[in-house]
Amino acid sequence: MKIDETKFVLKNGREVVIKSATADDAALVKAHHEAVAAETHFMARYPEDGEMSLEVRKERLKAIEESEQNFLVNAYLDGEIIGDLGVVCMRELLKMRHRAYLGMSIRQKYTGQGLGTFMINLAVEQARKNGFEQLELGVFSDNAKARHLYEKAHFKEYGMTPRAFKLKDGSYRDEIIMVNML
Repeated sequence: MKIDETKFVLKNGREVVIKSATADDAALVKAHHEAVAAETHFMARYPEDGEMSLEVRKERLKAIEESEQNFLVNAYLDGEIIGDLGVVCMRELLKMRHRAYLGMSIRQKYTGQGLGTFMINLAVEQARKNGFEQLELGVFSDNAKARHLYEKAHFKEYGMTPRAFKLKDGSYRDEIIMVNML
């Protein structure tokens, strides 16, 4: 679904445009995901894990754009995506339609400027409007900043997957599972 475009001013005074992603944004979304995957181990994939083709990405973006509940927004600064956030129904089964999954990423140099808080609050409000009853996410156990952000937005920890991620150095990270009962 498309949501209304909005603006956010970073703490450094620069204005960010937040708007729904479309199929036309596929190349920019791909570039953003590759960039954030290279900056930190907090993403589920490494850059060399490969990326879906532009055609597949366009199809997925188009499906989200046409959805009545699911949404994906990008945060643009000077024409570049510096953050994204998606909310999608967990499964279209009658018993599970009330649940949605949230995924979010922000380029490292733009963290700590209020953008994450603004985007997570937008997601919670829009998910509620879209009829979801709970919003779920997973976060690396050692990502203290993200965990704090989610806790501020009333997400509660309800579980953990031990050794969910194995890093290149052979170490493991647990995944903390969180929920916000909308």
